Amino acid sequence: MTAVALIVFLVAYVLIATEWTHKLLAALGGAAVLFALGVTDPDHAFYSQETGIDWNVIFLLLGMMIIVGVLRRTGVFEYVAIWSAKRAKGSPLRVMILLTLITATASAFLDNVTTVLLVAPVTLLVCDRLGISPVPFLIAEVMASNIGGTATLIGDPPNIIIASRSGLTFNDFLIHLTPLVLIQLLVFILVLPRLFKGSFAADPDRVQDILRLNEREAIQDPRLLIKCGVVLLAVFTGFIGHAIFHIEPAIVALLGAGLLVLISKVPTRDYMGSVEWQTLLFFAGLFVMVGALVKTGLISGLARAVGDATGGRPLLATMLILVVSAILSGIVDNIPYVATMSPVVQELAKNVTDPSHANALWWALAAGADFGGNATAVGASANVVVIGIALRAGHPISFWEFTGKGAVVTAITVLVAAPYLWLRYFVLS
Repeated sequence: MTAVALIVFLVAYVLIATEWTHKLLAALGGAAVLFALGVTDPDHAFYSQETGIDWNVIFLLLGMMIIVGVLRRTGVFEYVAIWSAKRAKGSPLRVMILLTLITATASAFLDNVTTVLLVAPVTLLVCDRLGISPVPFLIAEVMASNIGGTATLIGDPPNIIIASRSGLTFNDFLIHLTPLVLIQLLVFILVLPRLFKGSFAADPDRVQDILRLNEREAIQDPRLLIKCGVVLLAVFTGFIGHAIFHIEPAIVALLGAGLLVLISKVPTRDYMGSVEWQTLLFFAGLFVMVGALVKTGLISGLARAVGDATGGRPLLATMLILVVSAILSGIVDNIPYVATMSPVVQELAKNVTDPSHANALWWALAAGADFGGNATAVGASANVVVIGIALRAGHPISFWEFTGKGAVVTAITVLVAAPYLWLRYFVLS
């Protein structure tokens, strides 16, 4: 069964990467084959947290897509687009840097998917105003989202899993990972001009037109904007305090969406038209295939092989965990990977006498899994969402267009993270 699960996954992955068929057909087709061959079953695919569809991700996406659909009617995205372009004085590179920093900062406190759902419409509008392709901007923002989400315990789901296993606190993540993320963002911003060379030529007349606009005139429905603001504040409070309130972010998003629909009285077709159904179904198929790899023990076996290969040497274990996590998280979703790898790291940490060295193993797992999400177009949930939004807006992003940039960014972030971990936990500790 392990070989069958691996073959089906690899075939589907090749179809997605080569775009020989639509990615939705590849994902759902792969899931259907696994069901037909008995590799997985409804109990594992639909009801298991470890081997099935992550319904929290699906319903979080659905709730936030509905909220964004209602919010779009207020004109606030046009407002932010004009404001950003004017603050950047119409320079596309400055616009990219500004939106990248906004995305990274927001992703430290919100789910990455939520952040890109809010920022992507702004990006599409500002690029349309400037008359340039939004593709490089969307790719840069989703990568910044994956980097920024590493900074805090709540910034990325793998961090929550790691905190649960290791006993590390919110403040621990702030103290140990936020400095690394700040360094990564600085390096990322310096790399942007070369990474997206040739993407920053804007029409001077369009730039002058934007600078003459009054962003306040973009707000079409102030009363609806106030209602959306109140609901979003409540939703964000729920996201940040979900560990205290014991309410899953998905439930918070659905409650917020339901409340906003109720008080806004927006026609159903207006907000349901913003739901990316193809993206949600693609996630479902992908989760089933990855879950089959977990169910058959393939991912667990790979994770344990990493632990066995270190031979009890903390520095080697730290570097190996960092690199392997970055590679595997670019291929499979980082949530099931971290869920299976964290018990291995826990066992390794028990055999390390120096607490600083033991914690370095956990920080390597977090950094590798989070930064590795940038490696491919399907490496992180936010990547898939942005690609879906771009396709719907008429600006398709191919698997290799994203992956070509993402592999470079992942390599750079790993190269930056390695000396940080070595210096902080094995030299200066």
